[in-house]
Amino acid sequence: MIIIKVLTENTAASKDFGCEHGLSLYVETPKHHLLFDTGASGLFAENAAKLKVGISGVDVAILSHGHYDHGGGLKTFLQQNSQAKVYANERAFEPYYAHRPDGTNAYIGLDATLLPNERFVFCGATRKIDEELELFSKVQEKAPIPSGNADLYQKVGDTFLPDDFAHEQNLVIRQNGKALLIAGCAHRGILNIVRQFREDNGRFPDVVIGGFHLFSRGSGKNEAPQAVDTLARELKKTGTQYYTCHCTGEEAYHRLKTIMEDQIGYLSAGSHLVINF
Repeated sequence: MIIIKVLTENTAASKDFGCEHGLSLYVETPKHHLLFDTGASGLFAENAAKLKVGISGVDVAILSHGHYDHGGGLKTFLQQNSQAKVYANERAFEPYYAHRPDGTNAYIGLDATLLPNERFVFCGATRKIDEELELFSKVQEKAPIPSGNADLYQKVGDTFLPDDFAHEQNLVIRQNGKALLIAGCAHRGILNIVRQFREDNGRFPDVVIGGFHLFSRGSGKNEAPQAVDTLARELKKTGTQYYTCHCTGEEAYHRLKTIMEDQIGYLSAGSHLVINF
């Protein structure tokens, strides 16, 4: 059994929970009390208290990529938890920016003042934490990637270059011969990510949770309807159960739901999901 509690997300399951543009999930497995991302602020900890989740008891923390809406609460986490290692990609703390409609580039990276810190574990293309947990960041982009990526940059010296999202990593949780895959924003394309899992494992994951980046907060634009419909049909073919959230966007979610039906659901702050493997 795997228990997931959504600590923060763009929407809330009820007025009892705060929401923000960000993502943070608490995941309880037989071996771990795990935190996947920390949202954009300390809000994840406030909602955690309402869900009776003890942040001090988390024993593993995972950072999906180097954007503030997933790592903005890192300082709060480090203050409330004195033990857990934080697994981040080796490029997570590089400077990342988003191009805004007014022509400026806004910093959307992590708080570099948190470094150096011996609690951070920096990962490469793959990282096996134990028999239950594994991370992978190398994803072949064969299917289309989100169009919103075009507004996202990495700064190298004084030059803004397109973000290649090499800093994005995905979590695999294995239990009883089955696999749960958790993605943060799926900037590399959720279809590419699940197909990479299949290439590495010989089959698709049983359950996938994550944002699909089909809505760009900076531009306010949704992915083209035809592209969303095509994605829905391809995801449906995998036979995997999907739960999405955050950067998927409500409009895109409803299009996915129309085609995928019960094969996809939405998670909001305060949601509680139990996966029986």
